[in-house]
Amino acid sequence: MGLEKASRRVSLPDEGATLALGANLTKELHKGVIYLCGELGAGKTTLVRGFLRKLGYDGSVKSPTYTLVEPYEIDGFSIAHLDLYRVTDPVELEYIGLEDILRDVSLTFIEWPERGKSYLPAADLIIELAIEGEGRIAVLNLC
Repeated sequence: MGLEKASRRVSLPDEGATLALGANLTKELHKGVIYLCGELGAGKTTLVRGFLRKLGYDGSVKSPTYTLVEPYEIDGFSIAHLDLYRVTDPVELEYIGLEDILRDVSLTFIEWPERGKSYLPAADLIIELAIEGEGRIAVLNLC
């Protein structure tokens, strides 16, 4: 796949393609912040699931919509998956200890980053997912 280009569009005809995109990202991403943008059902959590599965994680990978944060530790590699869908005021991120979370992990996936506004660090990669017909489309923007 390669992230050498500033922007790349990828067709995702089915769930398997979204999982594969997540798996391919393990070759490129080892630290940083990834924003996952897109409407409900666009495949944000599926992409994270593909990433984690490729690293060898075989536990449940669910959307952190209600928990806000799901942490993962895989062979010393720490990952946080945040879902800010239910955040109504960005100041709420202080209460969940966002600074500590970001300091203690290598890689952070953030769904619905627009709800965190200025409380979030800048993204290293923004992935925009959209439903397109029966499949999905992903646009990867290297920051």
